[in-house]
Amino acid sequence: MRRAILVVLDGLRRDLVGPETTPHLAAFAARAEQFSAYGTVFPSCTRVVSASLATGCLPARHGLQGNTMVLVEDGRLVRHDAGRPDFLQHKRRVTGRSLAVPTLAERLREHGGAVIFSNVSPGAAYAHDPDGHGRIYHRAGSFGRGRIPLPEAEQLRVTLDVAGDRAMTERFIAEAALAASPPALALLWLGEPDSSQHALPLGSPEHLAVLKEADRNAKRVMDAVAQLPDGDDVLFLLGSDHGHQVVSGVIHIEAELVAAGLKESLDSGDVVVASNGTSALIYLHPDAAGRETAITSFLTGQDWAGAVLPKAELHRVGQSRDNGLACAVAMRATEDPNDFGIVGTSCAAKRSEGKEDVIGAGQHGGLGAAEQSPFLMISGPGFSAGAVRSEAASVIDIAPTILAHLGLPASGTDGNALQRGSRG
Repeated sequence: MRRAILVVLDGLRRDLVGPETTPHLAAFAARAEQFSAYGTVFPSCTRVVSASLATGCLPARHGLQGNTMVLVEDGRLVRHDAGRPDFLQHKRRVTGRSLAVPTLAERLREHGGAVIFSNVSPGAAYAHDPDGHGRIYHRAGSFGRGRIPLPEAEQLRVTLDVAGDRAMTERFIAEAALAASPPALALLWLGEPDSSQHALPLGSPEHLAVLKEADRNAKRVMDAVAQLPDGDDVLFLLGSDHGHQVVSGVIHIEAELVAAGLKESLDSGDVVVASNGTSALIYLHPDAAGRETAITSFLTGQDWAGAVLPKAELHRVGQSRDNGLACAVAMRATEDPNDFGIVGTSCAAKRSEGKEDVIGAGQHGGLGAAEQSPFLMISGPGFSAGAVRSEAASVIDIAPTILAHLGLPASGTDGNALQRGSRG
């Protein structure tokens, strides 16, 4: 039977995959095709990437603009943390849709189904199946079809760390990868190394130890896939969703705009900044629309700002003007190394929810080379063991690739199937 197994190691940047850091992934490369120009979306944040991977579409199409984003509610700009477990249900009530395009879970509902195990934020996990077309397991709540909560005995009660990832991996192998009646798509999304990278100096011994544990969990799935009968036509995908930059400083963009006279106060609703790690989305109330040019000009002149995209250029990074989005800024990125030789630094945009970024630890969301460089390896029909593909590929290509393997159409996606010979 044709099926796909996808494993995502959240936040693992491509240059940290190697014999010393992740020996099992490095060994698997000989049995799979690697993608040396694999990229992600903007903002390069897990909630956004989850929606893009699940739908095969850019944020402009699926509507999840950021890890933090704004919705227009009763004429006001209301900032939301898209990682909350109830966000997509709230978004459906406000806009009419959780996501604006179908997910893989919806497309596969009558074609073998999808089972998702995820240990990242609830919002990112539920973006794979916000409307209850398959089964999804997460520590904040696990659901079957119709988003009906699963019995307590089936709930995923794990911690967000290497131990929790291991427990989830073992359940994934038993209940999805090696199940007697496996789904058409079995997806495992590990919380590590991303979770630890936000707190640890990149390249430190503690960080490298987490990489080794994440690599061991990937190996557990590799070994399970190797046990499958020869008749199983399995597409096996191993990758990450984004990389990380080293945090060099934290910028309070709203305070900067207030000081420049471009926002009334920190709590005012005329201009709302949605921090997305090493990037930010800036929303304007219609009454403040005339400030777009001045805000863009101000941001362009700041030494902490890299790419500044006004409303007319948002399409360049796959974003739309929905919800009053008027400008996006990616924080300036450098190729400077940290004390452990890890290159790539960026400032982070101060978060509105009170969480603090750790100087020297990891963060992502912008357009820096490291955060825009996840890894991808694929084995199965249409892919050559040991080959390295240098053509550009993206997280939005994953859904079309899985659908092509299953013999299903991928109409309405922005991506392309990656099997050799599949592109025109």
